[in-house]
Formats: sequence, C-alpha cells, structure tokens
Amino acid sequence: MNISEEGRAEKINRLTEELPVLRAMLRISQADLARAIGVSRQTCSLIETGKQQMTWVTFMAMVAFFGENSKTRAALVALNILENKAF
Repeated sequence: MNISEEGRAEKINRLTEELPVLRAMLRISQADLARAIGVSRQTCSLIETGKQQMTWVTFMAMVAFFGENSKTRAALVALNILENKAF
C-alpha cells in the first residue's frame, strides 16, 4: 500500500490524538509503550503533548504494537488508521 505524504500526516495526527486513550485501554504507561516500540519515554511524552512530531517509523511501530491487541486493534480500525484485514 502506497500512502501519500498527506495521508501519512493525517494518520500520524489521528494516532497522536488518540495515543493517551489507546494506552489507557491497555493500562500501560508511556514508559511501557516506549520500551515496547524502542523509543524513550520522553519521546512518547513529547509526541502526546504535541511538542514533537511522530516519525513514520514510530507510527508504524505503534500501529504494530496496538494492532496486536484486539481492543486497540478495533480502535485503530475505527479511526481509519489500520485496515481490518491488516492483521
């Protein structure tokens, strides 16, 4: 699937907005998420507060992480971040 730069930015923004909710659904901290996807807790914090733009690589790591759980996968599908058939 080839996504335009605008499409990427839109998906990144949507995930950024919903990141605290997705973490809450799994009852994980920023530090837990950071460890799981290989970034620092500070990076997660900066992304959630809008002080740093999420990279495409970080976006993909988060989609893979949240896509593994049925609750958060359903949320990603509902937000049009992930296609239902992707997992």
